[in-house]
Amino acid sequence: MSHNILNILKTNQQLGKKSLAVLLDPDKLNESKLAHFITLINQMEVDFIFVGGSLISSDNMEMVLSELSAKTFVPKVIFPGNGLHIYKQADGILLLSLISGRNAEFLIGQHVVAAPALKRSGLEILPTAYILVDGGRQTTVSYISNTTPVPNDKPDVAACTAMAGEMLGMQLTYLDAGSGAQQPVSKEIIKEVRKNIAAPLIVGGGINSTQKASEALSAGADVIVIGNALEKDPSFLAELSQIVKNYNYSLV
Repeated sequence: MSHNILNILKTNQQLGKKSLAVLLDPDKLNESKLAHFITLINQMEVDFIFVGGSLISSDNMEMVLSELSAKTFVPKVIFPGNGLHIYKQADGILLLSLISGRNAEFLIGQHVVAAPALKRSGLEILPTAYILVDGGRQTTVSYISNTTPVPNDKPDVAACTAMAGEMLGMQLTYLDAGSGAQQPVSKEIIKEVRKNIAAPLIVGGGINSTQKASEALSAGADVIVIGNALEKDPSFLAELSQIVKNYNYSLV
C-alpha cells in the first residue's frame, strides 16, 4: 500500500490534527509479542509505526517489517540507528540528522554512505532534524552518537537548533528525550520550538502517562511517540489513543 507520509503529516498539521506513533524496537520483540502488538495497533487509532532503534543487535528487523506489512495498513517508518538500517518492506524512513550534536558521522557521514542504497530502496525519504533533549539519564542514542543532549531547561537553544534545521531544508523536526527517559521533553521546549518552526513536530521519549501525553500535545507536538511505556504496559496504548482521539474531536 502506497503512503505519502510527509503529505499526511503536513496536512494533519494544517488541520490541527494530532497523531500517535508507536515505536517498535526489533531487539525487544519475538513473533508472539509482535503479534500481540499488531492486534493492539489494529484495534486502536494508531497513525504511524516507527521501527528501529539506536542499536539493533538482532536479525529481527526484516521479520518485524514483513509481519507489519502483511497484517496492518498503518504506515511503517524506519527509525534508523545507522546507515545500514534500510529495508524495502517499510513505507518510509526518517533520514535523521542529529543536529543537536556535533558528531559529523550522525550529522552527514552516515547519510553519505547510505545515499546510494536509499535512492535504490524506493522508500519515502523523510529529511528529519533530530534533536536529542536531556531526559535525566544517559540514553543509548547519546552514548552511541557521542553527543550531548540539549538541556531540558534551555528552550531557546532547542528553538534555535530547530530553526537551523528547518533553514537547512529539513522537512520534519523530532524532539527526543530518548528511550527510557526519566522525564519527557519539557513543555517549554515544545512550545518554543513550535512557535519558531513551520515543520511538523514529532515528540518522543519519556511519555509514560496520559498527563505527559496531554501536555506534549497542548504544548504543540503534532505527533507523539510511545515506545518504552508500551513495552512495559501494552494497555497504555488504549489510554494514549483515547487522549489523541479526544484532542482531535475537540477540533470538530
